[in-house]
Amino acid sequence: MSMLTPPGMGGKYRVTGDAYPRMRRPRRRRRIVLAALATAVALGLAGWGTLQLIDVFGGGDEKKPQAASGRASDCVPVPAPSAAPAPPKPGQITVNVYNATPRTGLAQGAADELKKRGFAIGEVGNATEEYDKKVTGTAILLGAPASYEGAFRVLTTQVQGAQLKADTRETADVDLILGTAFRNLTAKKDADAALAELTRPAPRPSCKPAD
Repeated sequence: MSMLTPPGMGGKYRVTGDAYPRMRRPRRRRRIVLAALATAVALGLAGWGTLQLIDVFGGGDEKKPQAASGRASDCVPVPAPSAAPAPPKPGQITVNVYNATPRTGLAQGAADELKKRGFAIGEVGNATEEYDKKVTGTAILLGAPASYEGAFRVLTTQVQGAQLKADTRETADVDLILGTAFRNLTAKKDADAALAELTRPAPRPSCKPAD
């Protein structure tokens, strides 16, 4: 029996040779634990790095109040434009109706219809030589320059396609010269709707896009 064999142990427990056997634990469990720790650390660093990138490219928290306030910097306040003057009412407009076509009774018929719609009627008859048989369109509205912002705006709701023209008169009356293409005034229902829209102020934007 060898001196390395403990007393009472023989057979398969006999130790022979001049070196003690080395008993080591398996390293497999240690490797698994280390791998798990390394994975957790890597995931944590990756998540932290992602948050930092989002913060850098997103501008951080300094933009959050701006977003909450409805993106106020996307538009720049502008002063409200002065409202256009209210158009005159039909009863405040005196219309002279002239016929520049060979058809008889055209001017009188148009004048009677305009009177029913509340307009004041002045002269009714044939057009002057300057316009007689020379108006190929629907009609010409002729008046002082101020008529563009007043009587013309109202009368164009009654006569579609009329040509607007100013002369040197100083009075507020307006000439309606009926041309070859004229058939009838605008249907009353449509004319009333257009007139109502004309007197309704359109909403104005309070800001313009920022540069």
